[in-house]
Amino acid sequence: MQIGVGFEITYTAPQPTPMVIMLSIHPSRFADIAGTEQITTDPDVPVGFYRDSFGNVCGRLVAPAGGVTFRGNALVRDSGVPDAVNPAAQQLPIEQLPDEMLVYLMASRYCETDKLTDIAWSLFGNTPPGWARVQAITDFVHNHVSFGYQHAHHMKSAHDVYESGAGVCRDFAHLALTFCRCMGIPARYCTGYLGDIGVPPDPAPMDFSGWFEVYLSGQWHTFDARHNTPRIGRILMATGRDAADVALTTSFGRMTLAKFVVVTEEVAAA
Repeated sequence: MQIGVGFEITYTAPQPTPMVIMLSIHPSRFADIAGTEQITTDPDVPVGFYRDSFGNVCGRLVAPAGGVTFRGNALVRDSGVPDAVNPAAQQLPIEQLPDEMLVYLMASRYCETDKLTDIAWSLFGNTPPGWARVQAITDFVHNHVSFGYQHAHHMKSAHDVYESGAGVCRDFAHLALTFCRCMGIPARYCTGYLGDIGVPPDPAPMDFSGWFEVYLSGQWHTFDARHNTPRIGRILMATGRDAADVALTTSFGRMTLAKFVVVTEEVAAA
């Protein structure tokens, strides 16, 4: 199947403002892009692209006084197969983990393992380690947290989500992946496109989505605490310790978001 993705994001700015953007499809999906992913700015300003320490594609630019509009589009080939489920995937002892996995066990900006470790062990200490434990965590977060865009707040942490019981997709992911880290399972935050493919259409405006991955049996596996069901057509954009590492845009100065449109839809083959 083919999935068309894109966005239009506008910021206003009172003066020239340096920015970093993370709006490209992740390198792990480059081979699936039909043709070329297009990312443009209006007005046209130079964008220098680089890879960050997590392997994500970032761009740096200086937005002119008045502001800037980012537009992107791509056609992505996808298997049409839902997220893989592997109940046999095993949790590795921490001493056997690769060195590069240890960072995904530690606290980060939105994931306070120190505040949630005792809670995690009280809730999941009797669950079988491995896939079953991650699924138990995902089930708990899915049932414990109520979804609503009115609950979104850029300062909300995993502990805040646990206490309030409300949030958006990134909050579901933060709480679930923090519980996983507390239980000795490396977990990382993911952001990308997730359209209403194979599920009833959501009447809310399309947005980018947040989910998480865990490291079991020597590879990363996808989990989604908000939807808690295998989904078709995830298109990864970036991974990191939490949402702070994968901000779509970062401005080094005062800017105001004026427009935000995301498109993700199945496209009939030509």
